[in-house]
Amino acid sequence: MREINYDNYFWQDNTIRLRAIQPEDWESRYLNRFDTPARRFLECAVELPPTITEARSFAETYADFSTNRIMFTIENLKNENVGGINLNSIDERNGTFSIGIQIDRDQRGKGYGTRSVNILLKYAFFERRLNKFNNSVLEGNEASIAILRKVGCFQEGVRRKVFYTDGKYYDSILFGLTKDEYVEHLSKLN
Repeated sequence: MREINYDNYFWQDNTIRLRAIQPEDWESRYLNRFDTPARRFLECAVELPPTITEARSFAETYADFSTNRIMFTIENLKNENVGGINLNSIDERNGTFSIGIQIDRDQRGKGYGTRSVNILLKYAFFERRLNKFNNSVLEGNEASIAILRKVGCFQEGVRRKVFYTDGKYYDSILFGLTKDEYVEHLSKLN
């Protein structure tokens, strides 16, 4: 196959690229399942021990955008898998959606999460005509809170003591962002 020219490619910026999950991405899924604190923040619970069968099934299920949860692998521009992100809870009628993300443990703190969320927000707002991004974050998930604030989200509320994990109840912190607010946020960056 000829080499791909990514110069005008929507799904990347100058640091990361989003691509379809491929069946061979199962290993990254499997290894990430051993990061219990990160998985607890993502799933609001401790998951059962990971299995290779589950990881392979996950990669096959979400490969090639074959479900309504739009799953991506995040790569740096060296083609190294650095995490995953998805567009989910899409409600076309009301124009709402959410995003889920996990950056690999050794890749955190490099801005990959914020960059990936920005690419998905641009897609959702400017290509899908969605109007409102809604997300909730488990209390204590400072990395996700920072990402949401960096992309312009507002804290809209707190659902008190709704998740039980690690022997206690945690709050769910609610964030939101409309398309107009995102456009305004982008204009302040330029």
